[in-house]
Amino acid sequence: MSAFRGKIPSTILIPVFAPAVIVTLLLVIGTISNPELAGEFFAAMLSFITKTFGWFYMLSVAIFLVFIVTVAFSRWGGIKLGPDHAVPQYSFPAWFAMLFSAGYGIALLFFGVAEPVLHYAAPPEGAAATVDAAKQAMQIAFFHWGFHIWAIYGLVGLVLAYFSFRHGLPLSMRSALFPLIGERIHGPIGHTVDTFAILGTLFGIATTLGLSVTQINAGINYLWPAIPVNVTVQVVAIAVITAVALISVVAGLDKGVKRLSIVNMTLAVSLMLFVFLVGPSIFILETFLQNTGSYLNGIIARTFNLQAYSRSDWIGNWTLFIFGWTIAWAPFVGLFIAKISRGRTIRQFVFGVMLVPSVFTFLWFSIFGDTALHLIMVEGYTSLVTEVQADHALALFKLYELLPFSAITSFLTVVLIITFFVTSSDSGSLVIDSLASGGALQTPAWQRSFWAIIEGVVAATLLVAGGLSALQAMTIASALPFAVIMLIAAVGMWRALVIEGHTEAGLHAHMRRAHHAGPAERGRWKKRLAGLVRFPSREEVGTFIETRVVAAMKHVQRELDEQGWPADIFYDAEIGRTYIEVIIEGEIDFIYEIRMCEYLVPSFAYPEMERSEDDIQHYYRAEVFLRRGGQSYDIYGYDQQEVIDDILDQFEKYLHFLHVSPGSLPWKMQEHDEMLNVSAGEEQGPKDSAAEKP
Repeated sequence: MSAFRGKIPSTILIPVFAPAVIVTLLLVIGTISNPELAGEFFAAMLSFITKTFGWFYMLSVAIFLVFIVTVAFSRWGGIKLGPDHAVPQYSFPAWFAMLFSAGYGIALLFFGVAEPVLHYAAPPEGAAATVDAAKQAMQIAFFHWGFHIWAIYGLVGLVLAYFSFRHGLPLSMRSALFPLIGERIHGPIGHTVDTFAILGTLFGIATTLGLSVTQINAGINYLWPAIPVNVTVQVVAIAVITAVALISVVAGLDKGVKRLSIVNMTLAVSLMLFVFLVGPSIFILETFLQNTGSYLNGIIARTFNLQAYSRSDWIGNWTLFIFGWTIAWAPFVGLFIAKISRGRTIRQFVFGVMLVPSVFTFLWFSIFGDTALHLIMVEGYTSLVTEVQADHALALFKLYELLPFSAITSFLTVVLIITFFVTSSDSGSLVIDSLASGGALQTPAWQRSFWAIIEGVVAATLLVAGGLSALQAMTIASALPFAVIMLIAAVGMWRALVIEGHTEAGLHAHMRRAHHAGPAERGRWKKRLAGLVRFPSREEVGTFIETRVVAAMKHVQRELDEQGWPADIFYDAEIGRTYIEVIIEGEIDFIYEIRMCEYLVPSFAYPEMERSEDDIQHYYRAEVFLRRGGQSYDIYGYDQQEVIDDILDQFEKYLHFLHVSPGSLPWKMQEHDEMLNVSAGEEQGPKDSAAEKP
């Protein structure tokens, strides 16, 4: 695989960074110049897309859901998002907290009370303010914020994590197109895809930040009536959120986003428990079970319900709007989820991304939404409906008025809204910076800070100019082309998984062949046993790699060159690492690497030695690494012929992989048998013991 080019030392990728910044400035300037005209244009475009392509949105989301669930329960579910030896970087609670906070935590605060009450007051079908309307309202809320939302986020995250961590492609949206266009993702097409992803993420965060500060302003005004509800207060709120996000984004993913996400989840769960305990607890449990069952029972019918016969605007204003907004946000949330999911299996990923957040969401809507409906229907607080219809941002605070300790819960909710905003802003900045850097995992702090500031400036500027609604409509409209990209990415990942299955089959064949080795091979058991109970030093393993392994690689390299297959050898004495790379035009290169790995000497080793607790000793292994990761076996102690045999065994599996994979070069399979005759006896080895450094 060719290296990714185009970066400057700061990791900025100019062909992506420059167009994104220029287009951002032009759109902001254009919207500020005439916000009314911009609003009319984008609103008309949004209306056209939802009416003409509404069926495509619903069908696409259904395909996303079926695809991700099918892959999780297939034989591929155990494949890791990374090398085979990779382990998850974050604990499950921390991982869930981060993906949930970056996903749609703020949406639950805004819609947890408002949506059920609004659907109860104006259902899409049937009479309003009835028991059936209440049931329908909760089932709709479950449908809008359940499995389908997370299938959209999960598909993008799964594709990016798989191709990036498993196949070494950049962690950016361009990698989703690799199965379709191959290496051209590193050219203009890939730059364009990443640029659009940046713009969608930037304006999605900016418009959400600008629109949602109205809820913060409403909450502050509710707590302290002396503070008015106006644009000035909202701009100040944006400035404060941006400043806090700046601190978090400079701290990085572990210290910033991770810690803030855990705070978010702690506050959110605390509020949930409080409302559950002081609210109609038994009613909440009953409705949770009933509504979950109704949701699962009617999920297929709702997925394909477009109200085609009634031609109501409801489906466009609610379902298509929410799904379109989610697709538009998928590059941001999906890439962020991928960034924090390295080392998990596909099945773990799907379970964590879909099932756990959905169940939490159902609990949230049951606790807050059903409490509100119980107060309206049973306790007679019908004024709550009017208040929510008048101002959606006040829905949660109006509910608190009817519960104990309303001032404390309202204050904690304002804090939670702010921390959710900060988490979205800083995680969005990390994602945008990664996209603008060609998928770089580590970027300078000033770059992340730049994007955090840009988000706040764009949100504040458009809020003052009144152009946020126009850009919100534009963001939703951008979901149409991205839905097509997601479908292509799903097809590409399916093909890649099929190919990986062939690779595993080749590995099993190799293991069977090793198991049935001849008497000469089995006669080396004493040497093998000695290797198992020895714990060599760094110097011993380093010398082994520098001499015997490099010499064996040079034998293979010479024979490959004679067969017309170019190969390179790289050696780094400082870290004890060497690899041979076979370059095949149009295919993924073959890499066989030996890497010196350090381990603690186990307690059972050298039992005759007396060691204190402070006497920490290490030993080293010469482990095999391929392009897809560590193979978890050590070749230290192999003679030169055995090293050559191991290289050829892995190379043979690689050629088999190309042979059975669509688009491979099968004609080259006719040549590989000749190379299996390479042996150390044909040449005594190279004169020098180390290969040239790259």
